Parts: sequence; C-alpha cells; structure tokens
Amino acid sequence: MLSLLWVAAFLMIGPAAHSQAAPGSEVKRDYVLGPGDVVRVTVFQNPDLSLETRISETGFISYPLLGQVKLGGQSVATAEKTLADGLRSGNFVRQPQVSVLVMQVRGNQVSVLGMVGKPGRYPLEAEGTKLTDVLAQAGGIAVGGSDVVVLTGQRQGKPLRKEVAVTTLFIQGGTEDPVLQNGDVLYVDRMPMVYIYGEVQRPGVIRLERGMSVMQALATGGGLTARGTEKGLRVHRRGADGKIVVLQPAMDDLVQSGDVLYVRESIF
Repeated sequence: MLSLLWVAAFLMIGPAAHSQAAPGSEVKRDYVLGPGDVVRVTVFQNPDLSLETRISETGFISYPLLGQVKLGGQSVATAEKTLADGLRSGNFVRQPQVSVLVMQVRGNQVSVLGMVGKPGRYPLEAEGTKLTDVLAQAGGIAVGGSDVVVLTGQRQGKPLRKEVAVTTLFIQGGTEDPVLQNGDVLYVDRMPMVYIYGEVQRPGVIRLERGMSVMQALATGGGLTARGTEKGLRVHRRGADGKIVVLQPAMDDLVQSGDVLYVRESIF
C-alpha cells in the first residue's frame, strides 16, 4: 500500500505539458522532426536565410536557395547539418552556421485519456520518451484511477496493446517502462472495485488491490460481525457470458474486479 502511495505521489510531481512548445523553448537536439512541426531556421550573419515554416505532411520544407528540403524523420541536429551541407555544397555560404529551433511540436504526439490529472495530447520532445515521462506530464493517475495503464499503438505495422502496472515499474525485476512512439494512446481506467455486504463490520465498496485474496478483502471490510460465519461466505461473479455465478470461495482465493462478497448470518 505504501509503495502505491509513493508511486502516485511521484507521478503527480511531473510538470504540465502542452501540445505545442512555447516560442523559444528548448526542445532536445535528438528530437525527431515530424509532419506539422513548426521550425525556425537561422543562419549566422545571413538574416535573409532566416525562415519560420511548418514541415509538410510529406516531411519537406521550402527553403531559400535550396528549394524542397526533407527534414521530417531527422533529428534537430541532423536537420541543421542537412541545411548547412546544402548551403555549403551550393556555394551559397562558405561556412554556414545553421540553427534549427522547434517552435511548435505537432508531428510526434501521444494521447493520454481516462483517469489522469490532465487528459490530452502531449509531445514526444525527445527520442526515447517513456510511458512514465508522459504520464507525469499528464498530472499522474487521478484519484479513483487504476494503477494499470493500457498502451495502444503500432509497432512495425502491427497493432500493439500492452497493460503496464505502474506500481511495479520501480520494483527490482518489475515491468519494463515502454518507450513511446508517435500516435500511441495511453488509457487509465477507473480503479477496480469489490463490493462487500452482509455480516461484516464495514459493508460497502473497496478498492481491489493487486493479488487481493478473499481474506484480505474481508479484513478491509473490518472482518466478520459476531453473527457472521465463514461458512456463509459467497462470491457473486459475472462470467464471460454475462451471467452471474455464485461461488463458495476459500479464504486464500483471489478476488476479481466487480466481485460481490456476501456474508450470511450464522444460524447457530
């Protein structure tokens, strides 16, 4: 429980992000430019070659003297070299010092949906941005949200769906923190719930913790009353066909999301 609170606190620290970078903000030089990004190109001591433009859907910009130049798919540093090489090889500038500044990030974004602090679209401002980086930017998991983040997207032309248990990311040997790509979607569902009623001290709704047993669920509900009996314990569970089945569980059986635990009164 403490580890869950620690992780939640960690994820709430992240600074807010926006779908566009403020003018003059620094985007890392290994950021890969994409269609829709707005860039400002400057050449030292050559103001006529300064340009602010948007990268087209095909990845090109129209640049003075050079015409159509493909920058999409290149890092900021590589784009600077591409433009400098073009100016040098065309004998337009002898020793060009080119600077590329990303003014708006539009081409490499991920969507964060569901139970997070600030749902929305967030830029991948550096290569290798991980799930927890973007989750922190989105304000972390909101109160009432699950600790499992569902990642969907595409890898090598194939659909990807992966469930990432955030609470295990910081534990040795835990889940790997996935690297995100353009177009990925992160979704945080509501936290799974278990319902307890009957002869228990505190009937009601409790959060289903990972690996929670029937005994732990009852303990969270304060345990049985003086009139309750373990023999009268039943679990009402919805099956894959949508029908409710009634089970008589053992105390070490695991509870599932949506289970309803009912404790009958002892007849003796």
